Amino acid sequence: MIEMKGISKTFKVSKRSPRLGKAIKSLFNREYQEIVALDDVSFNINEGDMVGYIGPNGAGKSTTIKIMSGILYPDKGQCIINGRVPWTDRINHVKDIGVVFGQRSQLWWDVPVADSFELLKDIYKVPDAKFKSNLNMLSELLNIGEIIKVPTRQLSLGQRMRCEIAASLIHSPKILFLDEPTIGLDAVSKIAVRDFIKTINKENKTTVILTTHDTQDIEALTKRIILIGRGKVLLDGNLDELKHRFNKAPTITIEYVGDIDKLQQGMCIIEKYTGRAVISINTEMISISSAISYLAQKVEIKDFSVNSVTTDEVVVGLYKEYKI
Repeated sequence: MIEMKGISKTFKVSKRSPRLGKAIKSLFNREYQEIVALDDVSFNINEGDMVGYIGPNGAGKSTTIKIMSGILYPDKGQCIINGRVPWTDRINHVKDIGVVFGQRSQLWWDVPVADSFELLKDIYKVPDAKFKSNLNMLSELLNIGEIIKVPTRQLSLGQRMRCEIAASLIHSPKILFLDEPTIGLDAVSKIAVRDFIKTINKENKTTVILTTHDTQDIEALTKRIILIGRGKVLLDGNLDELKHRFNKAPTITIEYVGDIDKLQQGMCIIEKYTGRAVISINTEMISISSAISYLAQKVEIKDFSVNSVTTDEVVVGLYKEYKI
């Protein structure tokens, strides 16, 4: 469905000097420097996939999204989405995509949200019956039935973001680009947005490309992550496999009755109190499930918890590994 092959994009930016004399001189003799935003970016995304596209600020995430949505065109490379080149067939391309930029709005500021939806209906030429059906579905799933009667400027950030997502889906796109969709939202609004994204992905097989710095978004929504840094794709992998790679020695905390002084290879007691112990597990020698089964045979386990690497730790580890 989405094929990016050898995409590169460079921007020419004028140099600015903080000194007044040089600043005035630059008005008549301006100097430029080239900034490489994307450098030979390649990946494929299949229909119905949810992919986390991550990287530090300035890595090239938003530039990639803008190229895939047809807003920008690359200096070189090939991008085919649903059989089309986004920047050469924009009118037909935008009918198949929805885009949400966390810090930009597609809703008219001073009119009720419902009026913006009506305008989008006319822009995308959505049939009346389909529009009504989509609006009812989106209003129910995102809980926006009442707030769409209110002007956009009077909504809270969480309410507006739910309406922004609804606006991006009013024409039933096959692909949804989400650029920081939960930025600034409270915990309740974040959960509502995540649940909705999972629902449309499952029920409509909507392909979702998510760019975010919120690792909880990644944890909740995606299994596959693509890491970009300095304009290059550095890694394309499975989140669970990456967790396993960065989690060579998770710990199990157990409350128990019995004696666990001696343990088999791959297991080591690192803390021990009366009826409670923290045990390090070498997952290259023994799996977590096997370790728990082994402990259950030795002692009576009253309660246990497994402390493994978090998505935050995986992302930080990747940033350090690739020096970005």
